[in-house]
Amino acid sequence: MVLEVEPQFFLPQKDVAVVTAPHFRSLRSTTQTARERAAAYGELVGVVADLLETNVEFPVKALPSYPVDATAMSTSGPEQAARFARSFFQVPVGPVEHVVRLAERAGVIVVFSAPATASIDAFSMEVRDRPIVVLNPEKNDYYRQRFDVAHELGHLIMHADAEPGGKIAEDQAHRFASEFLAPTEQISPHLPRTTTGRGWEKLAHLKEHWGISMQALLFRARALNVMSDVSYRNAMIRVSANGWRRSEPGQVSVVEMPSLIPRAIEVLEKAGISSDEIVRGPGLPMGVFETIAARSPGAIPGAPASNIPVTGIGAALLTPQLTAVEHMSDPRDEER
Repeated sequence: MVLEVEPQFFLPQKDVAVVTAPHFRSLRSTTQTARERAAAYGELVGVVADLLETNVEFPVKALPSYPVDATAMSTSGPEQAARFARSFFQVPVGPVEHVVRLAERAGVIVVFSAPATASIDAFSMEVRDRPIVVLNPEKNDYYRQRFDVAHELGHLIMHADAEPGGKIAEDQAHRFASEFLAPTEQISPHLPRTTTGRGWEKLAHLKEHWGISMQALLFRARALNVMSDVSYRNAMIRVSANGWRRSEPGQVSVVEMPSLIPRAIEVLEKAGISSDEIVRGPGLPMGVFETIAARSPGAIPGAPASNIPVTGIGAALLTPQLTAVEHMSDPRDEER
Protein backbone atom coordinates (compact mmCIF):
# COMPACT_ATOMS: atom_id res chain seq x y z
CA MET A 1 0.00 0.00 0.00
CA VAL A 2 1.48 3.30 -1.10
CA LEU A 3 -0.22 5.36 1.61
CA GLU A 4 0.26 2.69 4.31
CA VAL A 5 -3.40 2.80 5.36
CA GLU A 6 -6.32 0.42 5.05
CA PRO A 7 -9.14 1.26 2.58
CA GLN A 8 -11.62 1.92 5.40
CA PHE A 9 -9.48 4.86 6.48
CA PHE A 10 -11.02 6.84 3.61
CA LEU A 11 -14.63 5.84 4.25
CA PRO A 12 -17.03 8.52 5.58
CA GLN A 13 -17.29 8.48 9.35
CA LYS A 14 -20.75 7.94 10.85
CA ASP A 15 -19.91 10.21 13.76
CA VAL A 16 -18.34 13.37 12.34
CA ALA A 17 -15.91 14.85 14.80
CA VAL A 18 -16.51 18.40 15.99
CA VAL A 19 -13.12 20.10 15.71
CA THR A 20 -12.10 23.56 16.87
CA ALA A 21 -9.50 25.50 14.89
CA PRO A 22 -5.98 24.83 16.22
CA HIS A 23 -4.10 27.60 18.02
CA PHE A 24 -0.78 27.97 16.17
CA ARG A 25 1.98 30.26 17.43
CA SER A 26 2.41 32.26 14.22
CA LEU A 27 0.20 32.00 11.18
CA ARG A 28 2.60 34.16 9.17
CA SER A 29 5.54 31.79 9.60
CA THR A 30 3.44 28.65 9.19
CA THR A 31 2.42 27.58 5.69
CA GLN A 32 -1.16 26.63 4.95
CA THR A 33 -0.03 23.12 4.02
CA ALA A 34 1.79 22.71 7.33
CA ARG A 35 -1.24 23.98 9.26
CA GLU A 36 -3.57 21.60 7.46
CA ARG A 37 -1.22 18.67 8.06
CA ALA A 38 -0.93 19.52 11.76
CA ALA A 39 -4.69 19.95 12.13
CA ALA A 40 -5.26 16.57 10.45
CA TYR A 41 -2.80 14.99 12.88
CA GLY A 42 -4.69 16.55 15.79
CA GLU A 43 -7.91 15.05 14.47
CA LEU A 44 -6.24 11.63 14.33
CA VAL A 45 -5.21 12.07 17.96
CA GLY A 46 -8.90 12.60 18.71
CA VAL A 47 -9.78 9.45 16.76
CA VAL A 48 -7.27 7.39 18.76
CA ALA A 49 -8.51 8.81 22.07
CA ASP A 50 -12.08 8.01 21.05
CA LEU A 51 -11.12 4.44 20.15
CA LEU A 52 -9.37 3.90 23.47
CA GLU A 53 -12.26 5.38 25.46
CA THR A 54 -14.48 2.61 24.12
CA ASN A 55 -12.93 0.37 26.76
CA VAL A 56 -10.85 2.65 28.99
CA GLU A 57 -12.39 5.58 30.80
CA PHE A 58 -10.29 8.74 30.58
CA PRO A 59 -10.53 11.59 33.10
CA VAL A 60 -13.48 13.83 32.36
CA LYS A 61 -12.75 17.21 30.84
CA ALA A 62 -12.20 19.48 33.84
CA LEU A 63 -10.73 22.70 32.48
CA PRO A 64 -11.88 26.00 33.92
CA SER A 65 -13.27 28.61 31.56
CA TYR A 66 -12.01 32.17 31.92
CA PRO A 67 -12.69 34.03 28.66
CA VAL A 68 -10.29 36.87 27.88
CA ASP A 69 -10.82 39.35 25.06
CA ALA A 70 -8.22 38.39 22.45
CA THR A 71 -8.32 41.88 20.97
CA ALA A 72 -7.38 43.71 24.18
CA MET A 73 -3.64 43.93 24.84
CA SER A 74 -3.56 46.05 27.98
CA THR A 75 -5.97 44.20 30.28
CA SER A 76 -4.79 42.05 33.19
CA GLY A 77 -7.07 39.23 32.05
CA PRO A 78 -4.33 36.65 31.33
CA GLU A 79 -2.79 37.05 34.78
CA GLN A 80 -6.22 36.84 36.43
CA ALA A 81 -7.01 33.74 34.37
CA ALA A 82 -3.72 32.11 35.45
CA ARG A 83 -4.40 32.81 39.12
CA PHE A 84 -7.93 31.47 38.71
CA ALA A 85 -6.53 28.32 37.05
CA ARG A 86 -4.00 27.73 39.85
CA SER A 87 -6.84 27.98 42.36
CA PHE A 88 -9.08 25.72 40.27
CA PHE A 89 -6.36 23.06 40.00
CA GLN A 90 -5.47 23.55 43.68
CA VAL A 91 -1.82 24.24 42.90
CA PRO A 92 -0.03 24.92 46.19
CA VAL A 93 2.31 27.85 46.73
CA GLY A 94 5.46 27.35 44.68
CA PRO A 95 6.17 25.78 41.30
CA VAL A 96 3.78 23.51 39.40
CA GLU A 97 5.24 20.09 40.07
CA HIS A 98 4.34 18.43 36.76
CA VAL A 99 2.52 20.44 34.10
CA VAL A 100 1.80 17.52 31.74
CA ARG A 101 0.34 15.43 34.55
CA LEU A 102 -1.82 18.36 35.68
CA ALA A 103 -3.15 18.76 32.14
CA GLU A 104 -3.86 15.05 31.76
CA ARG A 105 -5.71 14.92 35.07
CA ALA A 106 -7.94 17.65 33.67
CA GLY A 107 -8.80 15.43 30.71
CA VAL A 108 -6.35 16.98 28.24
CA ILE A 109 -4.68 14.62 25.77
CA VAL A 110 -0.97 15.50 25.51
CA VAL A 111 1.06 13.99 22.67
CA PHE A 112 4.12 14.69 20.54
CA SER A 113 3.69 15.63 16.91
CA ALA A 114 4.80 13.53 13.97
CA PRO A 115 8.19 14.32 12.38
CA ALA A 116 6.35 15.61 9.30
CA THR A 117 4.72 18.37 11.36
CA ALA A 118 7.71 19.14 13.59
CA SER A 119 8.26 22.48 11.83
CA ILE A 120 5.25 23.75 13.77
CA ASP A 121 5.61 24.71 17.40
CA ALA A 122 3.26 23.36 20.07
CA PHE A 123 -0.44 23.84 19.34
CA SER A 124 -3.80 23.02 20.87
CA MET A 125 -7.31 22.22 19.66
CA GLU A 126 -10.43 20.30 20.64
CA VAL A 127 -11.82 17.18 18.96
CA ARG A 128 -15.22 15.87 20.12
CA ASP A 129 -14.98 18.19 23.13
CA ARG A 130 -11.69 16.55 24.11
CA PRO A 131 -8.88 19.13 24.53
CA ILE A 132 -5.62 18.16 22.86
CA VAL A 133 -2.12 19.62 23.22
CA VAL A 134 0.46 18.64 20.62
CA LEU A 135 4.12 19.24 21.49
CA ASN A 136 7.03 19.68 19.11
CA PRO A 137 9.35 16.64 19.51
CA GLU A 138 12.35 18.62 18.28
CA LYS A 139 12.07 20.96 21.26
CA ASN A 140 13.40 18.26 23.57
CA ASP A 141 13.83 20.62 26.52
CA TYR A 142 12.27 20.18 29.95
CA TYR A 143 12.00 23.89 30.76
CA ARG A 144 10.68 25.07 27.39
CA GLN A 145 8.24 22.16 27.17
CA ARG A 146 6.65 23.08 30.51
CA PHE A 147 6.13 26.62 29.26
CA ASP A 148 4.65 25.31 26.01
CA VAL A 149 2.09 23.18 27.86
CA ALA A 150 1.15 26.10 30.12
CA HIS A 151 0.87 28.34 27.03
CA GLU A 152 -1.56 25.92 25.37
CA LEU A 153 -3.55 25.55 28.59
CA GLY A 154 -3.91 29.31 28.46
CA HIS A 155 -5.46 29.09 25.00
CA LEU A 156 -7.83 26.30 26.06
CA ILE A 157 -8.92 28.23 29.15
CA MET A 158 -9.07 31.78 27.74
CA HIS A 159 -9.62 31.55 23.98
CA ALA A 160 -12.40 29.06 23.26
CA ASP A 161 -14.04 31.53 20.87
CA ALA A 162 -11.01 33.58 19.81
CA GLU A 163 -9.58 33.64 16.31
CA PRO A 164 -6.47 31.40 16.40
CA GLY A 165 -3.02 32.78 15.63
CA GLY A 166 -3.58 36.42 16.55
CA LYS A 167 -0.59 38.28 17.96
CA ILE A 168 -2.55 39.55 20.96
CA ALA A 169 -3.92 36.07 21.76
CA GLU A 170 -0.41 34.62 21.59
CA ASP A 171 0.92 37.34 23.88
CA GLN A 172 -1.92 36.63 26.30
CA ALA A 173 -1.11 32.91 26.33
CA HIS A 174 2.54 33.75 27.08
CA ARG A 175 1.47 35.98 29.94
CA PHE A 176 -0.86 33.27 31.22
CA ALA A 177 1.98 30.72 31.17
CA SER A 178 4.35 33.09 32.98
CA GLU A 179 1.86 33.82 35.76
CA PHE A 180 0.67 30.21 35.98
CA LEU A 181 4.18 28.77 36.34
CA ALA A 182 5.66 31.59 38.45
CA PRO A 183 3.07 33.85 40.12
CA THR A 184 4.06 37.49 40.42
CA GLU A 185 3.80 37.71 44.18
CA GLN A 186 5.94 34.62 44.65
CA ILE A 187 8.73 35.25 42.16
CA SER A 188 9.02 39.03 41.92
CA PRO A 189 11.02 39.50 45.15
CA HIS A 190 13.62 36.99 43.96
CA LEU A 191 14.24 38.18 40.39
CA PRO A 192 17.60 39.93 39.88
CA ARG A 193 17.63 43.55 38.78
CA THR A 194 20.73 42.94 36.70
CA THR A 195 22.85 40.04 35.53
CA THR A 196 26.06 41.59 36.83
CA GLY A 197 27.55 40.19 40.00
CA ARG A 198 25.58 37.12 41.04
CA GLY A 199 22.72 37.80 38.64
CA TRP A 200 23.29 34.75 36.46
CA GLU A 201 23.72 32.55 39.52
CA LYS A 202 20.34 33.75 40.82
CA LEU A 203 18.72 33.08 37.45
CA ALA A 204 20.18 29.57 37.33
CA HIS A 205 18.80 28.84 40.80
CA LEU A 206 15.36 30.21 39.92
CA LYS A 207 15.35 28.20 36.71
CA GLU A 208 15.76 24.92 38.58
CA HIS A 209 13.30 25.85 41.33
CA TRP A 210 10.46 27.02 39.07
CA GLY A 211 11.21 24.80 36.07
CA ILE A 212 11.25 27.61 33.50
CA SER A 213 14.04 28.85 31.25
CA MET A 214 16.35 31.75 32.07
CA GLN A 215 15.02 33.57 29.00
CA ALA A 216 11.49 33.29 30.39
CA LEU A 217 12.75 34.58 33.73
CA LEU A 218 14.49 37.52 32.07
CA PHE A 219 11.32 38.36 30.18
CA ARG A 220 9.40 38.09 33.45
CA ALA A 221 11.85 40.42 35.21
CA ARG A 222 11.43 43.05 32.51
CA ALA A 223 7.62 42.66 32.33
CA LEU A 224 7.36 43.14 36.10
CA ASN A 225 9.65 46.21 35.96
CA VAL A 226 12.21 44.49 38.15
CA MET A 227 14.82 44.71 35.38
CA SER A 228 15.30 47.75 33.17
CA ASP A 229 15.11 47.56 29.38
CA VAL A 230 18.86 48.20 29.17
CA SER A 231 19.70 45.40 31.61
CA TYR A 232 17.33 43.06 29.76
CA ARG A 233 18.91 43.82 26.38
CA ASN A 234 22.41 43.29 27.77
CA ALA A 235 21.33 39.98 29.28
CA MET A 236 19.83 38.79 26.00
CA ILE A 237 23.00 39.76 24.16
CA ARG A 238 24.87 37.51 26.57
CA VAL A 239 22.32 34.72 26.02
CA SER A 240 22.86 34.92 22.26
CA ALA A 241 26.65 35.11 22.56
CA ASN A 242 26.67 31.95 24.70
CA GLY A 243 24.45 30.06 22.27
CA TRP A 244 21.65 29.77 24.84
CA ARG A 245 18.81 30.88 22.57
CA ARG A 246 18.02 27.26 21.71
CA SER A 247 19.95 25.33 24.32
CA GLU A 248 20.42 26.74 27.81
CA PRO A 249 22.44 24.99 30.51
CA GLY A 250 20.26 23.21 33.03
CA GLN A 251 20.25 20.29 35.44
CA VAL A 252 17.20 18.45 34.05
CA SER A 253 17.87 16.62 30.79
CA VAL A 254 14.51 14.86 30.30
CA VAL A 255 11.08 16.12 29.35
CA GLU A 256 7.85 15.47 31.22
CA MET A 257 6.29 12.42 29.60
CA PRO A 258 2.67 12.09 28.52
CA SER A 259 1.15 8.96 30.06
CA LEU A 260 -2.60 9.02 29.40
CA ILE A 261 -2.66 7.33 25.99
CA PRO A 262 0.36 5.06 26.61
CA ARG A 263 -1.17 3.74 29.84
CA ALA A 264 -4.54 3.17 28.16
CA ILE A 265 -2.83 1.10 25.47
CA GLU A 266 -1.00 -0.93 28.10
CA VAL A 267 -4.29 -1.63 29.93
CA LEU A 268 -5.86 -2.92 26.72
CA GLU A 269 -2.82 -5.00 25.84
CA LYS A 270 -2.96 -6.65 29.27
CA ALA A 271 -6.60 -7.43 28.55
CA GLY A 272 -5.57 -9.13 25.32
CA ILE A 273 -6.35 -6.30 22.88
CA SER A 274 -3.33 -5.54 20.72
CA SER A 275 -2.43 -2.28 19.01
CA ASP A 276 -3.11 -3.96 15.66
CA GLU A 277 -6.69 -4.62 16.73
CA ILE A 278 -7.12 -1.05 17.98
CA VAL A 279 -6.13 0.55 14.67
CA ARG A 280 -7.68 -2.08 12.40
CA GLY A 281 -11.23 -0.68 12.71
CA PRO A 282 -10.58 2.80 11.30
CA GLY A 283 -7.57 1.62 9.31
CA LEU A 284 -5.15 4.04 10.96
CA PRO A 285 -1.49 3.95 9.89
CA MET A 286 0.48 2.08 12.56
CA GLY A 287 3.30 4.65 12.38
CA VAL A 288 0.88 7.47 13.26
CA PHE A 289 -0.60 5.40 16.08
CA GLU A 290 2.87 4.71 17.50
CA THR A 291 3.73 8.41 17.32
CA ILE A 292 0.57 9.36 19.20
CA ALA A 293 1.38 6.70 21.80
CA ALA A 294 5.02 7.81 22.25
CA ARG A 295 6.06 8.72 25.77
CA SER A 296 9.07 10.76 24.64
CA PRO A 297 10.46 12.35 21.45
CA GLY A 298 13.03 9.57 21.13
CA ALA A 299 10.26 6.94 20.95
CA ILE A 300 8.66 8.45 17.84
CA PRO A 301 9.08 6.28 14.72
CA GLY A 302 11.61 7.87 12.40
CA ALA A 303 12.91 10.25 15.05
CA PRO A 304 16.69 10.57 15.53
CA ALA A 305 18.10 8.26 18.17
CA SER A 306 18.54 10.00 21.50
CA ASN A 307 20.92 9.17 24.32
CA ILE A 308 18.84 11.19 26.76
CA PRO A 309 17.42 8.94 29.50
CA VAL A 310 13.64 8.60 29.65
CA THR A 311 11.84 9.17 32.94
CA GLY A 312 8.37 10.35 33.80
CA ILE A 313 5.48 10.25 36.20
CA GLY A 314 3.17 7.30 36.78
CA ALA A 315 -0.27 8.81 36.29
CA ALA A 316 -3.15 7.15 38.14
CA LEU A 317 -5.55 8.66 35.67
CA LEU A 318 -7.36 5.84 33.97
CA THR A 319 -10.30 3.72 35.05
CA PRO A 320 -9.99 0.64 32.85
CA GLN A 321 -13.48 -0.73 32.40
CA LEU A 322 -12.07 -4.11 31.46
CA THR A 323 -10.41 -4.71 34.79
CA ALA A 324 -12.31 -2.34 37.10
CA VAL A 325 -8.99 -1.15 38.56
CA GLU A 326 -9.33 2.44 39.73
CA HIS A 327 -5.70 3.39 40.18
CA MET A 328 -2.59 2.28 38.38
CA SER A 329 1.08 3.11 38.39
CA ASP A 330 3.85 2.33 35.97
CA PRO A 331 7.03 0.89 37.49
CA ARG A 332 9.05 2.56 34.73
CA ASP A 333 7.88 5.99 35.85
CA GLU A 334 9.86 7.93 38.40
CA GLU A 335 8.62 10.80 40.55
CA ARG A 336 10.44 14.03 39.85
